[in-house]
Amino acid sequence: MKRCVMIGLVAFIMLTGFRRANAQQNEIAQLLLNVEKLNQFKQILKDMQEGYRIVSTGYNAIKDISQGNFSLHKTFLDGLLEVSPAVKNYKRIAEIINMQKVLVGEYKTAFMRFKSSGNFTTAELNYLFNVYDNLLDQSARDLEELVMIVTAGELRMSDDERLTAIDNLFVSLQDKLSFLRSFNNSTAILSLSRSKEHRSINTIQKLYGVGSP
Repeated sequence: MKRCVMIGLVAFIMLTGFRRANAQQNEIAQLLLNVEKLNQFKQILKDMQEGYRIVSTGYNAIKDISQGNFSLHKTFLDGLLEVSPAVKNYKRIAEIINMQKVLVGEYKTAFMRFKSSGNFTTAELNYLFNVYDNLLDQSARDLEELVMIVTAGELRMSDDERLTAIDNLFVSLQDKLSFLRSFNNSTAILSLSRSKEHRSINTIQKLYGVGSP
């Protein structure tokens, strides 16, 4: 998946070239991260982490991508108290929650940095946004799955099955975070390359008076 997306990004950028779009305000607004949605997601992760501190596990949330709505489930904490200590105190739960927070923070920071760099066209920024938004969608589904695994009564599973499922979620999130960092690194290298090219062009123009009256 990682290779396909990276190749897609390179191919897309080669097709669009180095054109700079003078986007209208409404176009830029469409590319901005949904700040309210993101803040809600971050708050949910914070609540999950706090819940874990209180009862050795966390709160949970289910994200409705189409509506952009978030719903905290009080029953998660209540159900969690009913599962066995082996599941309730499993360290991977806290690690999954923390990785979710890291993922959200890193992708938001990266997107805003690329947007403000001036090195990408509106179409390219839209592509980046779609990659990040899809990653957030998948990440939210992982949270939903975590809820079902660690909440008593949601699934008929033995402790060993629950722990194995949690381990699988942990690996899945590791893969997502690894992909995000690789994607951000490749995009940052491209941005740096374009910045150097722009500086070289500006230096040549100043040296030879190109564009001067």
